Amino acid sequence: MTRWVVGVAGAVVVAGAVAGCDVPPAPPAAPGPSVLRPPAPTVAPTAAASPPAAAAAPACPEGGVRLLEGPGDAAMGLRVADVQLVNCGTQPYVLEGYPEIRLLDRKRAPVEVTVVHGADGITGAPTGVEGVPQRIELQPGRAASLAMVWRNLVTDSTVPAAEGWVLDVTPRPGAPRLELELRHSVDLGNTGKLGISPWKAATR
Repeated sequence: MTRWVVGVAGAVVVAGAVAGCDVPPAPPAAPGPSVLRPPAPTVAPTAAASPPAAAAAPACPEGGVRLLEGPGDAAMGLRVADVQLVNCGTQPYVLEGYPEIRLLDRKRAPVEVTVVHGADGITGAPTGVEGVPQRIELQPGRAASLAMVWRNLVTDSTVPAAEGWVLDVTPRPGAPRLELELRHSVDLGNTGKLGISPWKAATR
C-alpha cells in the first residue's frame, strides 16, 4: 500500500514535470509607455530687413537745369504766374536777359501768342515782371525765377479763346529747350499777349 502511494506520488511528480515542459514561458513584460516628441521646427534663416528704397530723384535734363511751376495769382482777370529754373547739374549755370518762350496746347500744338518783355499793353500795375536784365550765375542746387503776366479776357466773341498747357522754354541762347507741363493753364482769352520778366535770382 505504501509503495502505491509513493508510486502515485512519483507519477504525479513526473506528470507535473512533463506537463511543465509543455507550458510556454510567460511573455516578456510589455515596455512602458513612451512619449513621442514632435521634431523641433526648422527655422529658415531670414535676411535682415532692409529699409525701403528711397524714391529715385528725376533725372537732370541734358542742359543741366529743370523747370518748376511756382505759385500764381489771379485777380479781376489779371493773371500772374511764376516759373523757376533749378540748376540740377554739377557746374555753374549762367543766365542773362530773357528766355525764349512758346506756349503749347494740350496736344502740344503751338498757341498763337505775342510774348513781350514787361507788362506793356497788359497792365500798368506792378506785377513782378518789371526789372533790368542782369547776369546770374547759378551754383548747383540754386534757382532763378521768371514771372509771367497776362489777362484772361475775351474781347471778340468771334475769336476762339486760347489756352496754353505747356511752356516750351529756351533758357539762354543755344541751350537745349525745356518743356514744363502746367497744372494751371495760361488762359489768354483772345488777348494773344503774354508778358515776361528777365531771369532773376530766386529769393526762396
